[in-house]
Amino acid sequence: MPGGRLTQQERQQIAAGLADGLAYAEIARRLDRPTSTVTREVMRNGGPAGYRADLAHRATERRTHRGRQASVRGAEAPPQPHGRDAEAVRDYQETLTTVFMTSGLPKMMARVLGCLYTTDSGRLTASELAQRLQVSPASISKAITSLESLELIRRERDEGRRERYVVDDDLWYQSMIRSARDNNRLIEAARDGVGILGAGTPAATRLENIARFLDFVSEGLTRAAEQAREILYTSTEATPDGADEPDSDHA
Repeated sequence: MPGGRLTQQERQQIAAGLADGLAYAEIARRLDRPTSTVTREVMRNGGPAGYRADLAHRATERRTHRGRQASVRGAEAPPQPHGRDAEAVRDYQETLTTVFMTSGLPKMMARVLGCLYTTDSGRLTASELAQRLQVSPASISKAITSLESLELIRRERDEGRRERYVVDDDLWYQSMIRSARDNNRLIEAARDGVGILGAGTPAATRLENIARFLDFVSEGLTRAAEQAREILYTSTEATPDGADEPDSDHA
């Protein structure tokens, strides 16, 4: 499978595949590239509806040029703990960001989550996020507010009274429970519709089927989340090695 950056010809093939309605996996197979490469390329350059090969190619050239300028100025990727390859970590962070975007999150919210999840501590201040992502504090603030509303992050204050934004194991449990609550509201609305539209009518039957399906799924989701939390949950604060060592993310 070839590596390296996408060529202009490959980008034209991606655009043609999107125009033909092909799935990312099929486009990737034809290019002999990982599906994640094609997904990331499309999502970074306008999405399925807005992707243009020539614009994507020029945008990549500009990003590469800016990266070289930053390296000259010494603004390279921060050194990574545990002997990690800094470039590989940065590429993975972009891949994870793309996954969050394809699940429905706006780009900046996805970038903040991707940044937090690729730190060992799982917690960063707004200024640290802005510095790492090279965006304005206002952009971070807006993304943080939206992520908090979805219970995908939480905030805490350190000893210096600085606010840090945190991702940990329990947030996924809370997210699953919130999803189940959302389903319950839809179930109630669907069953209210049955009474209004008349039990046994086609419209009411459709709504009743929705309610039954979501009720089954919601119950299973809640039960699975509870079991997973009980069996698998381990606190990120109780690290087995070097628990008392300084946090390399904030060095």
